[in-house]
Amino acid sequence: MNRREFIHTGAIASGIAILPSGSIFAASATKVRLGYIGVGARGMSHISEGLLRDDVEIVAICDTQESSLKICREAIAKAGKPAAKEYTGGTDAYKHLLDRKDIDAVIIATPWQFHHSQSIDAMKASKYVGCEVIAGLTVKEHWDIVNTSEQTGVPYMTLENVCYRRDVMAVLNMTRQGLFGELVHAEGGYQHNLRNVLFNNGKQYYGGGVEYGPKALSEAQWRTQFNIDTDGDLYPTHGAGPVINYLNINAGNRFTNLVSFSSKARGLAAYVEEQAPGNANAKINYKNGDITQTMLNCANGETVMLTHDTHLPRPYSLGFRVQGTKGIWMDVNRSIYIEGQSKNDAWEPVKEWFAKYDHPLWKKYEQEASGAGHGGMDWFVFNAFVQAVKQKKQTPIDVYDSATMSVIAPLSTKSIAEGNKPQEFPDFTRGKWKSRKNSFALDDSGF
Repeated sequence: MNRREFIHTGAIASGIAILPSGSIFAASATKVRLGYIGVGARGMSHISEGLLRDDVEIVAICDTQESSLKICREAIAKAGKPAAKEYTGGTDAYKHLLDRKDIDAVIIATPWQFHHSQSIDAMKASKYVGCEVIAGLTVKEHWDIVNTSEQTGVPYMTLENVCYRRDVMAVLNMTRQGLFGELVHAEGGYQHNLRNVLFNNGKQYYGGGVEYGPKALSEAQWRTQFNIDTDGDLYPTHGAGPVINYLNINAGNRFTNLVSFSSKARGLAAYVEEQAPGNANAKINYKNGDITQTMLNCANGETVMLTHDTHLPRPYSLGFRVQGTKGIWMDVNRSIYIEGQSKNDAWEPVKEWFAKYDHPLWKKYEQEASGAGHGGMDWFVFNAFVQAVKQKKQTPIDVYDSATMSVIAPLSTKSIAEGNKPQEFPDFTRGKWKSRKNSFALDDSGF
């Protein structure tokens, strides 16, 4: 377990990471003063990244649970950093944090239902927003986020870390160099067995127990309820984020419409029954289908398929596929084929290709990202946000891309509810996509 992930797990297991007093960054005359709204499991991961930097000051933290605040408080002290002001006492406590004039930006890592209002309030308070997925629960809430960012001039960034995954960025490098030719089709998704995350017994994280809600711990306290109440792609951004960059969505291209299909829901009930025969949670009518698939059309003629698959036993894979007139990459079998270049005119392992086309940013910052969560991509997404705030510039994942990748969730739900009816995709750029340029990860001035 690496030093950053130890802090992340400590938020659950009541252990405290002893962080190094040094930093991977040299001291900077410019510090980003951060406020954290939500310091549970995911919030603590961002806390760990902040504590490793000399150009970040953790000014304030907010959470409704003393257990999370305690872990955070002790971690900050062990890192030798000044204590952060704490805000708690209810779901509106974050508003007092936003009243502070000594905060440049906020990291929001609360349950999904709070993201919209907290982000709106933060932008109105002139704080840069780095928000965990998803941006909102309805199409209107996504428009609210876009409109507020435009009206206030305050950047909003979805902290979609998979956009910075090493293989994903290598493929982005390959697409820009024309290895796949003209792109025709792309796939991605969230294909990850989360049954032991959606249910636990409050004593250990990622395993054991079949509880959700107040009796459970971490995400099981709130996330499971979405699977009970909602049928749709609940978490589209891991797949959609990288695809947006591959296909230049909002930068010369856009999604035009989508349609979603959902399978029957059997996985969660079967899991509970297997873990605890006769438990009442096995009798719940879970609405969220075990497999949700969403098809999207693009203005330039490409097609996209996103898959949400979190309720059945399976190895982890986000299921990426990038296919064009000259070749194809498949994430599931870790294979690639480039016409005229692949040996024996057959599938090849990706290892040598990814070594050759490793993205320049990963080559440059591999050491800094080493040990960070999710294979290092947590460092990249956190650093990208911090650098944007330091330079007072637009975030590399801007409000338009953030809303685009996130709004797939309510659109998918609506499509399924209306008998798989196609849904028109909102143009959050209001036509600016025609002239915008895709600059994601083209240089290291903020990624």
